[in-house]
Amino acid sequence: MVSRYDMYSVRYPLLPLKNVVIFPRNVVTLLVGRTRSIQAVEEAMSRDRRIVVVAHRDASVDDPRPDDLYQIGTLAEIVSIEHQQGGNIQVALEGLSRVEILQFDGPRPFYTVRAEPAVERVTLTPEAQALVHYVRDLARQHQEAKNTFSSDVMEMVRGLNDPSHLADLLTTQLIRDASQRQSFLENLDPLNRLEMLAVQLATDLDLASLEQRIKERVREQIDKNQREYFLREQLKAIHDELSGEGGNEMEALREKIRARKLPQDVEEKLLREVSRLERMPTVSAEGTVVRNYIDTLLALPWTEMTEDNLDLDHAEQVLNADHFGLDHVKERIIEFLAVRKLTQGRGAIGAQILCLVGPPGVGKTSLGRSIATAMGRKLVRVSLGGVRDEAEIRGHRRTYIGAFPGRIIGAMKTAGTINPVIVLDEIDKMASDYRGDPAAAMLEVLDPEQNHAFNDHYLDVPYDLSKVMFIATANSLYAIPKPLRDRMEIIEISGYTEHEKIEIGRRHLLPKQLDAHGLAPDQIEIPQKVWMRIIRGYTREAGVRNLERQIASICRKVARDVVVKGRTKRVRLTLARLEDYLGPERYGFDPKIGESQVGVAIGLGTTEVGGELIPVEVAVMPGRGSLTITGRAGDVMQESARAALSYARSRADALGIEPDFQEKHDLHIHLPEGAIPKDGPSAGITMATALISALTKHPVRSDIAMTGEITLRGRVLPIGGLKEKTIAAHRVGIRRLIAPEDNRRDLVTVPEQIAADMEFIWVENMDQVIAEAIDFGAAKADIDPTLEKRLNESTTQPDVGSLTDLPVQDAVAGA
Repeated sequence: MVSRYDMYSVRYPLLPLKNVVIFPRNVVTLLVGRTRSIQAVEEAMSRDRRIVVVAHRDASVDDPRPDDLYQIGTLAEIVSIEHQQGGNIQVALEGLSRVEILQFDGPRPFYTVRAEPAVERVTLTPEAQALVHYVRDLARQHQEAKNTFSSDVMEMVRGLNDPSHLADLLTTQLIRDASQRQSFLENLDPLNRLEMLAVQLATDLDLASLEQRIKERVREQIDKNQREYFLREQLKAIHDELSGEGGNEMEALREKIRARKLPQDVEEKLLREVSRLERMPTVSAEGTVVRNYIDTLLALPWTEMTEDNLDLDHAEQVLNADHFGLDHVKERIIEFLAVRKLTQGRGAIGAQILCLVGPPGVGKTSLGRSIATAMGRKLVRVSLGGVRDEAEIRGHRRTYIGAFPGRIIGAMKTAGTINPVIVLDEIDKMASDYRGDPAAAMLEVLDPEQNHAFNDHYLDVPYDLSKVMFIATANSLYAIPKPLRDRMEIIEISGYTEHEKIEIGRRHLLPKQLDAHGLAPDQIEIPQKVWMRIIRGYTREAGVRNLERQIASICRKVARDVVVKGRTKRVRLTLARLEDYLGPERYGFDPKIGESQVGVAIGLGTTEVGGELIPVEVAVMPGRGSLTITGRAGDVMQESARAALSYARSRADALGIEPDFQEKHDLHIHLPEGAIPKDGPSAGITMATALISALTKHPVRSDIAMTGEITLRGRVLPIGGLKEKTIAAHRVGIRRLIAPEDNRRDLVTVPEQIAADMEFIWVENMDQVIAEAIDFGAAKADIDPTLEKRLNESTTQPDVGSLTDLPVQDAVAGA
């Protein structure tokens, strides 16, 4: 029968604990996950934060009944509570006092109990005080011998005189077994607990002393090698003892490796590394290195690949939608897909390595993106500009601190497949120094005969790159080392014509910038003649990057009018309003050469932004035969000037020039726009023509441009960049172009609409150049009337086949 006292006495929520015994004045943090326990904690929080904690008799019982719990527990106060992920809560408890559980109440979702304080029996006699001092001294000796306690605990021990508090504090620090801790909790005699702790401390001190003596004796008997062996074995035994869960982790790692179905040599390598990792201590620095190595190899794709989309119509649609023009590049991609479709499953096609060479802004990188989209492959971009360290390509060896794989392996890890499209941007910008030559490391990457077993220093196992499609981009072909250039199929993208720029601006750039600036698709209308003015007056480039900036500038001003003035109507750009949006024109379309002039010839050159006109001016002055060349002409152009002068001197009689002209006159050759460096082997005939014009006083026709190199015998050598130079001449209204006969084969590279509008004059020697370029009709008083007749009758001197007659290609940025 339940008494009224039992019915109305205070009940506390009960929190059963496994292998945990909490003592009074002891703060413990617990992670509570069982529903019943969480509800008990929440109930205590809703009351006065007090809860009774008691240990399990058998830790294997998950749902204990009253008989499975000890009768003596601890009344604790909840100091803090924090909710964790997964529904768990973290609780900090502070023990208040021992309690005896008198009654369990079970109908609720959690136990509540009636508990009474368990009164301790303590008498502060002199003998008790002496025991307290003795135990404190033993604790001090224990700390000196084994450094068991923290500084805070030792500070508390030195200041305690209460036998109960001292016994509970030392119990929490020395006793680890849950059943022993429970026996100390149930012992209500503090002096008896202190006596048992004194025995424990003295025993530990004796063992520590014995262990020290044994170590000293062993240290005296073994040498250095034996001592290291002993320590290794000791660490191994400790690791095996403490890493019960670690063994399961290693086994799980082995199962993961076997499940990946890696190449046999890679799988064996990884399994050996796992065995090494298993024998290493958990805190070992080398263990971290080995684990990172295993994770890197497992993160790499070894067999995963995407299926190629070999629909040629789809690929053509994607390429045409993303780019206007560039027909030869698109044709090459379609050819690759066609061959891939015919050879599918045969393994006949290895790594495809294309190199797109052209000025900035012509769409080299975006072409790589379109190719990946058309083929349905993953795209990864690797920037090689400024790379100087060979390890950036091949990776660092694992013996170095902070080692990591090279950029190629990093790109494969990012792609997640073994057949991505990797764009190698700025491959011509790699440099070399004392750390190695990264261009040499790229030879293995881009060699179809080797890259099926690419060796990265970090991986230390062969990796297959044969299914990757590499697309390299470069601004200059000549900056790429010849062995590396030989590995790639070169596709030159020389630049866009004005018509192509207009179409690119209308179809791609304007819609892109309208969307980027928050404007409606039809907010701005740009007529054809305005497009032409923007291209000619505000941009000077082979690509369209600067054109896009000008369009963005127009969009910004329209966006400002929309926000400030509330303009909603469509803006039609006119020539009259263009200056309000973009300011005055930056570039003159017409070089303003005007009428034919004596000593002025128009040459052509190629720069990093396309073709350019290079006028050459020659002045003849009284003097002693000095030759001055100004306008920042490079070494090659200065040599061309000297060759032109030597040719003029050797043909002085046929050209009607005084044989001793150089003894009486100084010559000054000037290239306007002197702030711009100029160099390249194709200005020889231009300098020779301007020089002969100045010496004979006959003007050079202003409606003709020329390009070609000259030999001392007057032969005209072929040049490079015929397309760019033709576009440059056409851009300024020149319709007649003198070019070497050997360059007639390059006429197919010139856009049809421009070639049809031009008159090409193919020449083999300087006599033909002079006859076409110099205007003999504008006679002067001191001109030899027989000059033209002698030019028509004369023939070029026999060519002895000197080394100067070999074909010379243009430099990257030069004439």
